[in-house]
Amino acid sequence: MELILDEAILKAYGFSKNTVTLQQIGSGLINRTYLLLAPNQQKYILQNINAQVFHNPLAIAHNISAIADYLKANDPDYLFPAPIATLNGSLMATHNGEYWRLLPFVSDSVAFDTLNEPKQAYEAAKQFGKLSLLLNGFDTTRLSPTIPGFHNLALRYEQFTFTLGQCSEPSKKEAEQAIAMALQYHFILAYYHSYEHRHDFPDRVIHHDTKISNVLLNETSHEGVCVIDLDTLMPGKFISDLGDMLRSYTCAFSENETNLELIKIRLPYFKATIQGYLSTMGAILTSTEKELILFSGKYMVYMQALRFLTDYLNGSIYYPIAYPSQNLDRAKNQFKLLKEFFANEKVLQDIIEDCLP
Repeated sequence: MELILDEAILKAYGFSKNTVTLQQIGSGLINRTYLLLAPNQQKYILQNINAQVFHNPLAIAHNISAIADYLKANDPDYLFPAPIATLNGSLMATHNGEYWRLLPFVSDSVAFDTLNEPKQAYEAAKQFGKLSLLLNGFDTTRLSPTIPGFHNLALRYEQFTFTLGQCSEPSKKEAEQAIAMALQYHFILAYYHSYEHRHDFPDRVIHHDTKISNVLLNETSHEGVCVIDLDTLMPGKFISDLGDMLRSYTCAFSENETNLELIKIRLPYFKATIQGYLSTMGAILTSTEKELILFSGKYMVYMQALRFLTDYLNGSIYYPIAYPSQNLDRAKNQFKLLKEFFANEKVLQDIIEDCLP
């Protein structure tokens, strides 16, 4: 793949193309990421922020900087891979409307794209929970939303109903079954509304994108090292983090799997995720939050199903596709997973009760 990188970006950090080696890495679809090898053999991560997704990249820089300062003052031993300032002290390098940052390379670590054992789910959940725990005293009003409404289910349902009224009849007919399920599970939003204003359902500093590839594990022991990809670190409810872990860790197959018979909840991975998260956050979760642990998975699965379905009805303008109906297939996949959460509700809740401190 051709390397598209202006020399001015490297100069901002004191490098040049003649003295460094760059290799594009990572499986992310949003930001371009490079491994940078400096002349002294020091490694760094150089990353471009996608301004089409993050409309205010400086808000990301501000959030991460404020949190880095807080952690340095309160938990200096915690590994928080904050960006390195440019030579002139800027939080990002900018050139021709693009935003770049340089990050320290964390040695002896690995990021997985898929889970291979429950221990990895445990360690990942523990790391995401640890970050929120350490930031429990941080004033969330100091942070700016980097993607407004990112996990706002009311907004996602509104977008779905609006698109449903605007889309073509053939698309609506093709998606008839998925549309019926979207409407059937609308009560999940009403259930959330019944809790959202409780005094013990606080806003916390939440990562919001807790897929397994966003946490580094030790490359030999697979013990947790640190959380990465901090672009969506902003105020939110705990259900965003735990729910997305339950959504993405507990099934052996991704949302691209079209054989719905394979979409099932792996109980050992579910238990490991709950245990890992509660090993850190269990000490501070409120009564309401503990009550909503299982609901967090339902909430996030339903929202993701809505987003895939809405994108399909909208002509697949957001999620990349390999064939025309892929986003509809993804929506069906997530609705099947949601059905599994309800079908196994008692056994899942029993696991949670056994894990609660």
